[in-house]
This record gives sequence, structure tokens and C-alpha cells, in this order.
Amino acid sequence: MRRILLIVGGGIAAYKACELVRLIRKAGMRVTCVLTEGGQHFVTPMTLAALSENQVYTTLWDLKDEAEMGHIQLSRQADLIVVAPATADLLARMAAGIADDLATTLLLATDKPVLAAPAMNVRMWQHAATRRNVATLSADGVTVMEPDEGPMACGEYGPGRLPEPEAILAAIERHFAGPGPLAGRHVVVTAGPTHEPIDPVRYIANRSSGKQGFAIAGALAELGARVTLVAGPVTLPTPAGVERIDIETAREMAAAVEAALPADAAVLVAAVADWRVEPAAHKLKKGDGPPALALSPNPDILATLGEHPERPRLLIGFAAETERVTAQAAEKRARKHVDWIVANDVSGDVMGGDRNTVHLVTADRIEDWEPMDKEDVAHRLAQRIADAL
Repeated sequence: MRRILLIVGGGIAAYKACELVRLIRKAGMRVTCVLTEGGQHFVTPMTLAALSENQVYTTLWDLKDEAEMGHIQLSRQADLIVVAPATADLLARMAAGIADDLATTLLLATDKPVLAAPAMNVRMWQHAATRRNVATLSADGVTVMEPDEGPMACGEYGPGRLPEPEAILAAIERHFAGPGPLAGRHVVVTAGPTHEPIDPVRYIANRSSGKQGFAIAGALAELGARVTLVAGPVTLPTPAGVERIDIETAREMAAAVEAALPADAAVLVAAVADWRVEPAAHKLKKGDGPPALALSPNPDILATLGEHPERPRLLIGFAAETERVTAQAAEKRARKHVDWIVANDVSGDVMGGDRNTVHLVTADRIEDWEPMDKEDVAHRLAQRIADAL
């Protein structure tokens, strides 16, 4: 039976540790909890003890537990140490090698892998000190999950929310599953729309939700790939194990994709705006009449990659069509020197919906996939990519 040592830090998200304990046990693993002093302000040792059916450890100064160097035993008996929530303070002390309480002492004494799930205010997560600490921990071999994005208890919005317990469990299970078929591979994925500003308050956009691209990024990460997700302006949570780069315009997306190279594969799912305008410095007034918008072409990211000196070994594009779906996809594949095109009919509610019907167009055939959830499309495509690489 796999043994998890769960360190619960002192943040409002500590309450989610209770659900995480339940999920770990339901998955057939044993869990022992270490509750920091701060964590005890949010959940009690009794709650975690009842859920884990194990003793909960809270202090380095327990005479009975430490008579035989209990913190050393705790640090060595687990198969994996999980820190959730990993607060900004706890990450900083981990990175500095501080050992001033039970949690940090056993983290310094352990020879076992460590998984940290951060949770903090958005400004704290984005602060240069936290970025340095995360980089240090990653270099030391600690797996640091990307926090979720959304509203926070402090009233602000952005990245910094503790990943949901289901996502943390998935990361735990991936750890024990070992390297996947895409281990060591780098895949760039684009997702969502782009927004092309007209003036300070208006922009050109489309109906893309980003759901399909985000699902593909997550499915590739589950197979062990290092995934760089270049995301347009959407509010979806970052898939576990995925590096996310947020952009707004097509030119920003093109630059981010260029910076992410080299890559073994690229899956360009984003619905990039074909045209842009030179934005006005001030809001256009209705009383001035309809504005004359001079459209200029945006960079064709897919075609650029098709001719790029660092062209990915496998280049995959998406074609959202409303008529002659497979025929136009085949023409696009040849014209842009792409290996595969995933074509779908967007004349219904696909853009924004949860289901998709796609056709995989390759050099020698067209595969018609049955209608399925976008998550299922993502997993099937990710497995095909793994087979191809």
C-alpha cells in the first residue's frame, strides 16, 4: 500500500485537505498528516485523525514521539510527501532549508520525493521572491503544481488558489504511475481566442472557450509530457502539470510560441483572429458615426511553424469550419505544411460546449471520430501523439 505523508500548511485552503485525505484513502493509499501551527487555526488534529484513521503530528517537541527521533522516521517511511496547502511562507522556508518546526524539519530530513500544491494571494504568487523560491525548489527536485486561477477569499482574482483535491490526487497517481510515454518530450499547445483591441474598451474576438485546448494540454501532461500552454483570454483553471503563458493578441501568441521552441510537437488549437486593427488611443464615440476600421492580417502561427527552422517533429493544427469541413481541412494541411489537421464543424454550439465531433486529417487518410466529450477527444489525440513520437 502506498504511503502518503500530508503536510497541511496554514492557509484558508487548509479545509480542502480534509477532502484530499478522503480521496487518497479512497484511492487505496494510506495517509499520515502533519499539521503546522498555522494549519491548526483552520482544521483540527481530531478532524484529520478521524478521516485518515492515523495519528496526526503537530509538534517537534513531543517527548513520546521524539524519544526515537520520530521526525526522521516520519520523513523516511512515506513513499511521497505532499504539502497542501503550500503557503508562500512554507515554500520560502523549504527553499531556504530552514528547519524550525516539525514540517520543515522532516522536509529537510527526507530522502523521499516531495509534491507541493501552492495556495496564496495572487500578488504573493506573482512576487519575484516566490518565483525564485519555486525555481529553487524545482531545481532541487520538488514538484510544484501550478495553482488554480479564480476568486480568492481576500476578494482578489487570479492565480493562487489551491488546486482542487481531485487534481492533487491525479498528480499523486501520476507520480506513482512512473514516466509516461511522453516523458522527456516537450509539447506546445495553444488554446482559446485572441482579442484584438479596437480602442481601450472594445476588441475583435470570437466564440472560442478554450476548453478543447486546455483538455489537450492536460491529457498530454498526464502522459508525461512537459507542456507549454499558450492561452488566450479565458478563465479556465490551468491543467495539472502544465506551464501556462497568458496572452491577449495574436502577435503576443506568436511571440510566446516562438519563445517556447524547440518542441517535439505543437498542437495549435487556438482560434486566432485573422485580422487586427490599429487601436485608437481613446474610446471611439458613437456620435462620430461608424468607424472605418482598416484591417491588417495577423501572423499565421501555424504556417510559420510549418516553415520554421525549429519546426516541431509533429505539427498539428485545428480547422474550425462551417461547410466542406474535411475538404477544407485537407487543403489547409497541405497549404501550411502541417502533419495533421483536426477538423470540426462549428456551425452548432461546439464553441463553448462540452462535446465535439472531429475528423483527423493526415497525409494519407481521414478519420471520422464519433461525437464525444472534449476531454475524450483530448485523451484520444494525446495517445495518438504519443504513438507517433
